Amino acid sequence: MMNEHRAQPDLLSPQAVLSRTAQDLAAKYVGVFSPQTVERYVFESYTALRRTAKIHTHLTSLAARFAADRLTALAQSSGALAKDVPEVLFVCVHNAGRAQMAAALLDHHARGRVHVRSAGSAPVHEINPAVTAAMAEIGIDLGDEFPKPLTDDVVAAADCVVSMGCGDACVVYPGKRYLDWSLDDPDGQPLAVVRAIRDDLDARVIALLTELTTPVAV
Repeated sequence: MMNEHRAQPDLLSPQAVLSRTAQDLAAKYVGVFSPQTVERYVFESYTALRRTAKIHTHLTSLAARFAADRLTALAQSSGALAKDVPEVLFVCVHNAGRAQMAAALLDHHARGRVHVRSAGSAPVHEINPAVTAAMAEIGIDLGDEFPKPLTDDVVAAADCVVSMGCGDACVVYPGKRYLDWSLDDPDGQPLAVVRAIRDDLDARVIALLTELTTPVAV
């Protein structure tokens, strides 16, 4: 009975969960980032996702993943964390269709030879259901993915930044490759059209993967 009113992990407030997340990440990045920097990234990531979220049930766990990825990107871009493979960032406005498909396809084909991220300047609350269905048809599950805001840290960490012909602008850093793929927007399109966009992207990411992983002749 003494522990009857003790807070359980699933009953903790979002602030308490985020604080615990910040502590865990600070321990991971000790000597790289201060605890204050880590905490700021965690709470900023939560706030950014909360702006578009319709359901907040899993928001703290998504914010933890988003913050961890941003911190990794920041560590990579500052040289504190070595990059073992090329980093590719796909960008579209809502991060709910083309960029998500491209990222998933490249990750699928690369099998660890390339690390992939995706983001959008105005992310929405969920991935387009038709996109999820089209990807499931070829055995790629987008169930754990979610739209993410475009941040400078992930751009800075990328070796190649690919926009989807939708006018999204990224910060330009020297020494990076910037591509713009002109593709139809799957939003509001029937599944047959989304399939065609998926297949177009598949051919493009395979070609990009070949370029990124083929040794340069000296």
